[in-house]
Amino acid sequence: MQSILNLGADVDSRTVMVACSAGSFKPHRIANERNAIQAWLRTVPRGSRLAMESTGSYHELLADLAHQAGLQVFIVNARDLRRYGQGIRRRGKTDRIDAEVIARYIAREHQELHAYVPPTDAQRLLARLIGRRAKLVQAKDSIRQSLRSLPALQSEACRLIGHIDRVIASLDLLMQRTVQQIPAAREAAGHIATIPGIGVLTSTFLGHRFTRLPYATSDAVVAATGLDPRPEDSGQKEGRRRLSKRGPAEARRLLFNCARSAAQRKPWRPYYDAQLAKGLSKTAATVVLARKMLRVAFAVYKHHQPFNPLLIGGGT
Repeated sequence: MQSILNLGADVDSRTVMVACSAGSFKPHRIANERNAIQAWLRTVPRGSRLAMESTGSYHELLADLAHQAGLQVFIVNARDLRRYGQGIRRRGKTDRIDAEVIARYIAREHQELHAYVPPTDAQRLLARLIGRRAKLVQAKDSIRQSLRSLPALQSEACRLIGHIDRVIASLDLLMQRTVQQIPAAREAAGHIATIPGIGVLTSTFLGHRFTRLPYATSDAVVAATGLDPRPEDSGQKEGRRRLSKRGPAEARRLLFNCARSAAQRKPWRPYYDAQLAKGLSKTAATVVLARKMLRVAFAVYKHHQPFNPLLIGGGT
């Protein structure tokens, strides 16, 4: 019986470079299409581990087919891989080197990672809608900033931004229709929406995240969202805490905007004022409030109940 292999894949739109940590085969390319991937997977022992970076949607076919073939599949954070490659002195960057680094990483770190579980069609569509919406919001902000100093183009800019807003509104409608097809996410979003300051968009986003990924604790949720403060201490020196900013930037943007609104209303205002009283800046206090709102949202989801002001309590 063949032993379990630890495999890395560097994926692009047309090809997949695959490598094995133990050197059981030489790194080679296969086409990023169903028949070629299935033919390669038939040569891989069941139970083997296959890791890859998230590359838009290019990795999805490989990940889904590998899972169906009985492999343990891992979608790995690109920043972690880059730093890991630097740590093992792989300073060059080619598809082969990237695949080898991924294979070596998964061989050593798989016990610390969650295996990939393919989404349902509705979950995949909702994730894509959320991602496309985030890109449009980013594009709209970029257009507004770049044309602000050109008065002669303001009318054209307004028309363009208005068109983008209409597309965003259409995406919002599609998102609400799609979440209705996912009972767990629909229920979670409904409970989260009862939290003052959290609207339909953010409750849908969090409902999808909480039901799609296996978070065990609120600490895990905070870390995955990139709102966890990382210490930079050495000896007697206590360095400045900075956010890790892991995970989707859209999550932090939505939660920060929710916190800005919530800071001026009950029941969050006392908590926000308490952070200011500690000497925090308004921005830092808003981030702390955003982190707290995320923890409360997760508690609401876990208990399958609407918001209760007692959940605010203390802590961050």
